[in-house]
Amino acid sequence: MKLGFIGTGNMASAIMGGVIKKNIFPAEEIIGADLFAPGRERVKEQFGINVTDSNKEVIEKAEVVILSVKPQFYADVIAEIKDIVKPEQLIITIAPGKTLTWLADQFGKAVKITRTMPNTPAMVGEGMTAACPNEHMTEEEIAYVKTILESFSRVEVVPEKLMDAVTAVSGSSPAYVYMMIEAMADAAVSGGMPRPQAYKFAAQAVLGSAKMVLETGKHPGELKDMVCSPAGTTIEAVRTLEELGFRSSIIEAMKVCEEVSKSM
Repeated sequence: MKLGFIGTGNMASAIMGGVIKKNIFPAEEIIGADLFAPGRERVKEQFGINVTDSNKEVIEKAEVVILSVKPQFYADVIAEIKDIVKPEQLIITIAPGKTLTWLADQFGKAVKITRTMPNTPAMVGEGMTAACPNEHMTEEEIAYVKTILESFSRVEVVPEKLMDAVTAVSGSSPAYVYMMIEAMADAAVSGGMPRPQAYKFAAQAVLGSAKMVLETGKHPGELKDMVCSPAGTTIEAVRTLEELGFRSSIIEAMKVCEEVSKSM
């Protein structure tokens, strides 16, 4: 097996779908472990991968292993597998707050680890992932891990000191964006628009705006100014958002998120 997963939840599914779609690995070269039988049967049916209820079997068979369980289960999972992890294996983690130092202490030996922070838009191939390799990873191995991650996400290698900020700006931020889309749709419904149509208009506006930031390279403030005509509707909406603390509320929410990530 080339690729293994310990945990077969939503993020694991997003990665499986990406690597299979982009032909990074065929389904028959992927194995996923989950103690929850319906979870592993779901990914077997959806992707055609191999499944097992044994975490150790994944370690024994896979070259690259993604620890895709919830952060609170990391210590127990690592304690179970650490003695059979091979020196050449690549381990990818996706748990917020679990630092490279913490991971090294848990394994108790030299292990090739890349700490990552993906986000849920990976489920539709539009994720954003930060990657932070440890000192045991070679440049070729880092490039290999990036190829895997790029199958479902944009990827940036960042210093570990930025990982908590990454959690706030991309890991958790889809929730803030969904709240904004919901609020925009509520306002449109208040104006008489049917709700399904309101969600479509609001979501597409957010998608298109984000794409303009990424593809034009223009500063978000410049793009905002392009929409704000003198004495027009948009500048009045912007004035009201500023008056109500729109930017400040986002900044404060993200700082709280960052602090919680640091304490995990």
